[in-house]
Amino acid sequence: MVTTLTARAALLDMDGTLVDSTAVVERLWLEWAEPHGLDRDTVLATVHGRQGWQSMSILLPERDHAINLEENRRMLARESAETEGVVAIAGAAELLHALHGYPHAIVTSADVALMTARMGASELSIPELAITAERVTNSKPDPEGFLLAASTLGIAPEDCVVFEDSGAGIRAGLDAGMTVIGVGPHAPAFGPAHHVDDLTQLVIAPGGEGFEIRIS
Repeated sequence: MVTTLTARAALLDMDGTLVDSTAVVERLWLEWAEPHGLDRDTVLATVHGRQGWQSMSILLPERDHAINLEENRRMLARESAETEGVVAIAGAAELLHALHGYPHAIVTSADVALMTARMGASELSIPELAITAERVTNSKPDPEGFLLAASTLGIAPEDCVVFEDSGAGIRAGLDAGMTVIGVGPHAPAFGPAHHVDDLTQLVIAPGGEGFEIRIS
């Protein structure tokens, strides 16, 4: 069975959606958490999809915000340098190629350096518009990043389709008033409108005033 959606813009998360960086992310965050005595499952349930400083503030709510910002800066530098094992999600290169010529953007909690490092390690092209950590005040699950992308592209939120894997990202897309396609095995638990195991299940085709997304 094929489900067909119509859209005028596609907004794509990076980690877990276009790029598989799970091994690096989880290793570095568990190293960070160890001296604080934090529970492994709690850490891993918190960090995906959010900016690092926000994850730290959730996990260590009494700690000074300035410390979180400094440790997040160091974490981002390490993540940008340690890209071994970072690979493209199946179908990511083909999806980005198919979207060429249609309005689309990356909306990621990574900063520019980390986005560039991981997309480069995965041999994926970076869309012309990238909404990174530097461009927003509020981290996912706040919808700010998706709304900024839509506004910059000149597309109404209801005409945008979001591709996301994490709970924070899916919540942000839904709260932005957009249709969300969940990507990967964990996404269905967070209530996206549609779900794919990976990006090979998607076909982009011309349609109406924008394009069609066919989900198989």
